[in-house]
Amino acid sequence: MGLFERYLSVWVALCIVAGVLLGTLFPGLFHWFAAMEVAHVNIPVAIFIWLMIYPMMVQVDFGSIRDIGKKPKGLFLTLVMNWLIKPFTMAALGWLFFRVIFADLVDPQTATEYIAGMILLGVAPCTAMVFVWSQLTRGDANYTLVQVSVNDVIMIFAFAPLAAFLLGVSNVTVPWDTLLLSVLLYVVIPLVAGILTRRALDSRSDHSRLNHFLQSVKPISIAGLLATVVLLFGFQAETILAKPLAIALIAIPLLIQTYGIFAISYGAARAMKLPHNIAAPGCMIATSNFFELAVAVAISLFGLNSGAALATVVGVLVEVPVMLSLVAFANRTRHYFEE
Repeated sequence: MGLFERYLSVWVALCIVAGVLLGTLFPGLFHWFAAMEVAHVNIPVAIFIWLMIYPMMVQVDFGSIRDIGKKPKGLFLTLVMNWLIKPFTMAALGWLFFRVIFADLVDPQTATEYIAGMILLGVAPCTAMVFVWSQLTRGDANYTLVQVSVNDVIMIFAFAPLAAFLLGVSNVTVPWDTLLLSVLLYVVIPLVAGILTRRALDSRSDHSRLNHFLQSVKPISIAGLLATVVLLFGFQAETILAKPLAIALIAIPLLIQTYGIFAISYGAARAMKLPHNIAAPGCMIATSNFFELAVAVAISLFGLNSGAALATVVGVLVEVPVMLSLVAFANRTRHYFEE
């Protein structure tokens, strides 16, 4: 495990502080970055997210999908949690907290935007960071690859319709052209680029070229992640400092959702008698979110300074420390599972 993975929470925390500090000291610079848009897509955010996602997509081997039938239970659990449970529980929690529990603390329009941001997080199952969580729990790397590959195929076709449906239920008018453009930019294009790169470099008998390439682009992916965090928190610096209560209000349902989904997934995995090296990463996939996609889509649909964008940024703030706590819990409870 490299230095980055070992101290992931430290680097992200430092970048959050740096983003808020820079956004406060140089607001004009971040307003200039914010104005760099084409067709509602912020160009700096898009560049950093592509740099982060593309190396991860190169790791996805769609040839592994042919091994689905060998151990179907772990994949079944992940898919059910990602596509049939998590999006709907996220939407329900958003409605419960911002339409009922926090109704007197947030105006209706802002509440709608917060719910929209939460929905975008819930509809986007994790892709990029899954390999880190799997490695930290000593998961079966090949099986994780199968789960990620199948999830990505489903995401291409299901993300936009499911997001539109749940946003519609929450009374949000969805511009389909912007939503589909976001899926094309942040899922389809990097995924196709990853597939083409892998085909060009890999062979059945020799993986050395591919492995060398992945090692060489890993720093680029890390830089993309950290730069994205700095940029996002720089954009939201004024709001974060002016409305700390809003951050806490958004974080509460996100924390309940994350720990709740993990508890359901982990309990189901144990009941299904899955081995720990499949159960742990599978539950991490079911629990974590593709926050890069959620942030980009929220910015495209609602704008950089919207409540939806803020909610997805709070998702970034919450996810890394929470997921690391779940990794620690999964490692301590390894003996509950069959090997």
